[in-house]
Amino acid sequence: MNLRSKPLITVAAVAAIVIAAAALWQADASESIPIGEVSHIHGIAVDPTDPARLLLATHHGVYRTAPDGTAEQVSDDRSDYMGFTPHPSDPDVFYASGHPAGGGNLGFITSKDGGQSWEQIAQGANGPVDFHAMDVSAADPNVIYGLYGDIQISRDGGKTWEVAGAPQADVFDLGASATNPDIVYAATRDGLMVSGDGAETWMPAFDVQQPATMVQAAPDGTVYAFVVGTGLIRTKEEPGLIWETVSSDFGNRVLLHLAIDPSEPKRLFAVTQDGAILASTDGGRNWSGLGA
Repeated sequence: MNLRSKPLITVAAVAAIVIAAAALWQADASESIPIGEVSHIHGIAVDPTDPARLLLATHHGVYRTAPDGTAEQVSDDRSDYMGFTPHPSDPDVFYASGHPAGGGNLGFITSKDGGQSWEQIAQGANGPVDFHAMDVSAADPNVIYGLYGDIQISRDGGKTWEVAGAPQADVFDLGASATNPDIVYAATRDGLMVSGDGAETWMPAFDVQQPATMVQAAPDGTVYAFVVGTGLIRTKEEPGLIWETVSSDFGNRVLLHLAIDPSEPKRLFAVTQDGAILASTDGGRNWSGLGA
């Protein structure tokens, strides 16, 4: 496959898609609504207590999907949950940031009951922060990266934060390495980037310099990313970062968020820029709509 094929959409369009996502509004929902009506999804995770269900962090609270094609709000409030990410080894713990319904920033928050109730652990550096992207290193769960203008890092489980740095491009997503806590990936307007020193300095991670909209590391060290014009790519973390194209059959859609079932690594779920939830059972080669 020619990795330098014509982009599916323009660079400007990607930037508009990702930035405009912050302005979408989810319609008022009842306690249980069709999955297809859950909009403005900021994050997705496989429910560790029930792999048949997903947790969706949205502009209006956290939802849990059901096998019957519906989703129920599980959070106690309708805050705008950004940077939603699960703890890599504690199934009850999730991290997030964002905005309370009444305005302001939530800082760095955590839930210890599957997304139902949340408490602030720290305001973050120069906070209270509103981390639009965040990830925890499976290599050392005390190491957490968050995007708030620059990229911040915590090395004590989120209690304290410091500004590390950022690539010289708009950052859309962060993916912490599962094998080395000092390695973090960034999906940016100028392409996929990687840092080996805790987000202080950066270099290209992929030789095609087209916008990257998503990056996520699996527990086994596999790194997935979505690059415009190429599609979904992956690599095993190793010197040289040799990437392979997993799937390019997305039309004009781009992937913004990815969840990997920790109990079945080939089972993937993704959220697109138009709010569709896609599912794959073969490691991302083929996809079908969820709740369509």
